[in-house]
Amino acid sequence: MSAPQLETIRVQHQPSPEHLRQLGVSDWPIWTKGVSEFPWTYDEAETCYLLAGEVTVTPDGGRPVELKPGDLVTFSRGLSCTWTIRAPVKKHYQFS
Repeated sequence: MSAPQLETIRVQHQPSPEHLRQLGVSDWPIWTKGVSEFPWTYDEAETCYLLAGEVTVTPDGGRPVELKPGDLVTFSRGLSCTWTIRAPVKKHYQFS
């Protein structure tokens, strides 16, 4: 039996263009959302790259994480959080 995965948000600020190319980010789908606030639970891990927007993601019982354009973010499977979008978001994303 494997150990439970920690529910985390990992942010890499301004990854290199080479790293983004290696990941194939430009081929990932794009998601957009206007100013809003909503709860979310990740059924599987997601990696995303913010192209535009201002977002605060607050894990249930955790500290808020600020996200901005140029951030490469990984949300772990099982994470429950609240998204607060202060400026419309545009991001590439991939589930794994």
